[in-house]
Amino acid sequence: MINFLQTVPIEPQPGFMQQYNSFIIMIGLMVLVLWLFMWRPEAKRRKQMQEFRNGLKKGDKVITAGGIYGVVKEIKETTLLIEVDGNVTLRIDKNMVVADNSDLQRQ
Repeated sequence: MINFLQTVPIEPQPGFMQQYNSFIIMIGLMVLVLWLFMWRPEAKRRKQMQEFRNGLKKGDKVITAGGIYGVVKEIKETTLLIEVDGNVTLRIDKNMVVADNSDLQRQ
């Protein structure tokens, strides 16, 4: 009679470690590709936008994220006061400035 409670020790197959190593290498290559094509360019763009925002000065023409065109009248630590028309001024967050109007007019 066969005893089903007896277990046969399971040994890893000879190619198991080789398959495991190739899986780790593939995951590493995928992370490298993601970094090269997604994270690195995004970080570079974010750094350029931060430098642009830090370099703003009084009189610069800007466009906000909401599409409002204006001229910088006052600069504070985290906010800008922009004049949009005549005596109409808006206080906005510096992070909401997305473009320099003069760049768009040259094109």
